[in-house]
Amino acid sequence: MMHADLIDQDDFRDRLIALGIAVPSGTTPEQACQQALCGLNPERVTALRRLVEELLSGHATLLPSVREAIARQLLPALAQHR
Repeated sequence: MMHADLIDQDDFRDRLIALGIAVPSGTTPEQACQQALCGLNPERVTALRRLVEELLSGHATLLPSVREAIARQLLPALAQHR
């Protein structure tokens, strides 16, 4: 039996924390994205781009709330920082 990797809000939060972004426990994916976008600098933009690319192109399944938060918050903001 195969088990698919599932990225839920806690996994998403953990990935942001691994990038050095302070995200409180219990934060929704939308709130986590807003937190990630506070104080954007070139290094954070690069790190967030890599994370988004990894999450969207990987074999893991994103919960709809995580995918929607990325699409609504992170993708537009990162597109502005080309």
